[in-house]
Amino acid sequence: MAGRTVRLVLLVGVAALASGSQGDREPVYRDCVLRCEERNCSGGALKHFRSRQPIYMSLAGWTCQDDCKYECMWVTVGLYLQEGHKVPQFHGKWPFFRFLCFQEPASAVASFLNGLASLVMLCRYRTSVPASSPMYPTCVAFAWVSLNAWFWSTVFHTRDTDLTEKMDYFCASTVILHSVYLCCVRTVGLHRPAVASAFRALLLLMLTAHVSYLSLVRFDYGYNLAANVAIGLVNAAWWLTWCLRNRQRLPHVRKCIVVVLLLQGLSLLELLDFPPLFWVLDAHAIWHISTIPVHVLFFRFLEDDSLYLLKESEAKFKLD
Repeated sequence: MAGRTVRLVLLVGVAALASGSQGDREPVYRDCVLRCEERNCSGGALKHFRSRQPIYMSLAGWTCQDDCKYECMWVTVGLYLQEGHKVPQFHGKWPFFRFLCFQEPASAVASFLNGLASLVMLCRYRTSVPASSPMYPTCVAFAWVSLNAWFWSTVFHTRDTDLTEKMDYFCASTVILHSVYLCCVRTVGLHRPAVASAFRALLLLMLTAHVSYLSLVRFDYGYNLAANVAIGLVNAAWWLTWCLRNRQRLPHVRKCIVVVLLLQGLSLLELLDFPPLFWVLDAHAIWHISTIPVHVLFFRFLEDDSLYLLKESEAKFKLD
């Protein structure tokens, strides 16, 4: 599948406005993919490809065309480096070495470990906190929402398709909105359940509108990012304000303060857009790895807070 040795034609001007990334707009890349597909992806050649393809690759949905794009990506990267140019992106992504069926191995493993941490902490929470605690249902629901999001993040980084990309993005938005709802229940809803119920309906409406627009109108990456950042800032400000107001009365909220500050600081890693180290580890993967202990700390806070609320409600019941 190796392409011919040709000089790269760097695209500038009007071509730079075309869809796609610099790498997949290169004529050498497109010519390589076209020739590869003609040679390997039809007739007897396709049958031969399928007979030699490992079962885990076919189960993950890797096709002959995908293989051609992968091989031609590295042909193009090699020519860029040979001529002293910076590594280009392809279809909006940096080039990654594929391991088994994992398209982005480091991010996939990190997402899996985040999900595993969420599952372990969910089991710990359900073991340590009685179901009679006022925050129990909301915290357990948040854990399941988080676990679902990390599942789809793992799937997406294993195999990037339109479906897995949308599920990853939509589930991430759901986690952010549920965190806002969790904060609402903790700060307002325990004393005013009607307010929490109305706010939950509003958040569900927002999520439905968000998903509908991106699915049925246009998948706008800029809008999706802006919406998540805006809700994330509201979430962080709300939690932080409540924690600072109650840090003297509730010492365990310091864990929540640390979580909020760490997440805001670690999110800056996403701004470091660089080609993956060793073609495996990029800024996004580092961000995923760094969030593992943060999730553990947040669930420790939820556990401590739920036990505090249970003790408080039992004390009030005895007084009554």
